[in-house]
Amino acid sequence: MEHLLYFVKQLHGYAGKILYVNLLGMMLISFLEGMGIFLLLPLLGISGIMDINTGWSSHLGIIELLNELPKSVSLLVIMGAYVVLITGQSLIQRNLSLRDIKIHTGFISHVRLETYNALLHANWGFFIKKRKSDLINSLTGELGHVTTGSYVFLQFMTSMIFTLIQVGIALWLSVKLTLFVIGCGLAVSFFSRTFIKRASKVGNQSLEIGRNYIGGITDHFNGIKDIKSNMLEESRRNWLIDWSKQFARERFEAAKISANSQLYYKVSSSLIIAVFIYASVMLFHTQGQQLMLIILVFFRLWPRFQGIQTNLEQIATAIPAFKSLKELQNACRASREVKEESRGNNHVKPIHIEEYLECRDVSFRYNRNEEVCSLQDINLRIRSNQMTAVVGRSGAGKSTLIDILMGMLQPEKGQVLVDGVPLTGTNLLSLRKSISYVPQDPFLFNGSIRENLLMIDPDATEVQIWDALEFAASAEFVRKLPQGLDTLIGDRGIRLSGGERQRLVLARAILRKPSILILDEATSSLDTENEAKIQEALDRLQGKLTIIVIAHRLSTIRNADQVIVMDQGRIVQSGEFIQLAREKDGLFSTFLSNQFADSKAMAAT
Repeated sequence: MEHLLYFVKQLHGYAGKILYVNLLGMMLISFLEGMGIFLLLPLLGISGIMDINTGWSSHLGIIELLNELPKSVSLLVIMGAYVVLITGQSLIQRNLSLRDIKIHTGFISHVRLETYNALLHANWGFFIKKRKSDLINSLTGELGHVTTGSYVFLQFMTSMIFTLIQVGIALWLSVKLTLFVIGCGLAVSFFSRTFIKRASKVGNQSLEIGRNYIGGITDHFNGIKDIKSNMLEESRRNWLIDWSKQFARERFEAAKISANSQLYYKVSSSLIIAVFIYASVMLFHTQGQQLMLIILVFFRLWPRFQGIQTNLEQIATAIPAFKSLKELQNACRASREVKEESRGNNHVKPIHIEEYLECRDVSFRYNRNEEVCSLQDINLRIRSNQMTAVVGRSGAGKSTLIDILMGMLQPEKGQVLVDGVPLTGTNLLSLRKSISYVPQDPFLFNGSIRENLLMIDPDATEVQIWDALEFAASAEFVRKLPQGLDTLIGDRGIRLSGGERQRLVLARAILRKPSILILDEATSSLDTENEAKIQEALDRLQGKLTIIVIAHRLSTIRNADQVIVMDQGRIVQSGEFIQLAREKDGLFSTFLSNQFADSKAMAAT
């Protein structure tokens, strides 16, 4: 319940006084509906169906007044009042329904934006620990359950208000009979709580099934090439068949709970009505018109009781989604990259490194429960406007070091410093804005080449775009495309080759005009000719930018001012290229020898 109340408070914060206006409107509707029931008394008297001049109802002034009027006039007055009441009630109901929809749709957008914003500001370590498909499910399926559950809660509150007012009317008619019916209703509700518990259990199952579906489908499209090339279509089809059977069982169980609940209420209501009428006549000696009105009130109320039960079951089904989304928002806030509120990235000024970027006694573990560190006792100084290359075996910690330098990961021990100033939340975004990062696995959005480039700098001119493409050796192939810059490149740039994608990402990085350029094996997908062009461009940038390169091909870092050699999370060598090449017992010399042997073998073939 705590998780539901959390989002109800958010709903209250979003809608504010509009909620109270709606509640007052519902009270008015309930009152008008109750007044409509009282119109039955004079109508029954005028029509001659029942004598209303005796008994408890004779003290109503309106009845005495109507009796003094001609029958035709009294009937017109009653019918006119009825039309006015129903018309007024319908108009108010229409406006409230439209307002409810507006609140509901607005609240969906509010929760979606708040959750998405929390995700955007979570640090990189948060995403390393999370499954991508679970986050997608949170923003789709779980968000839908939460907003639907919130709307059902509004319906529940509406039903409660209506019920309380109608019960008040019934109490005014007969306290004993009303208390009798309420007692029976509470007894029915007590025994029906098992349906709510089962609905909550089904909600948990539904949540897990939804996660499994989104996870499986995401894996399918991420790995579609492997599926096709390895003929895994049948295994994926079998997975979906199994999932569909689980989904069908869960849907059937949910429908079964709802059907059993309705059956229980219908049978119990028939028993209560029978007992109620017997007790009214035999025990309480209720008058005919009084009994008729009370029966009418409770005939209208009983579906509301059943509706309240249905609302509670729907809310119970949504509770797991409330809990999951709340936990996600809390986890994002706990992992917020910059704790202080910022005015937006557009107001962040890029930092300029005057002297150096430094790691001082830095150690890092992805899992604090493991003894082995991904980085251990890293001491490194990267000079401004120089080129630093980082090399090492796969798993040596190169990419982790880059993530630490960019502030994507926070050291478990030690510090990252910019010109001697520790990297903290106050200057993290400024450092990030001065960096352009080109990963080994290039990512492009599903759109045109122009859109992918302009997202890094919306104000870039046509000339600047083509200059960046020329730098990245991309201009030639872009000009040959059917629509040039406006060519659609598909999901993740799938319509382009790996080398073309890599060069476009590099062009996008250059378009930002960074002061720090980080290349994470960015030339690994390029052929020898284009690699040489990129190398020439990087040579032209030396002395103008701070360049950090993770290199697999050692031939590309011959002109580096500093080479860092890593092994098992430690820096084992550092110095200039020639210096390290001469250290015959060093790891760098071994790398050079192996690559020379490989290139010689390839030339021989």
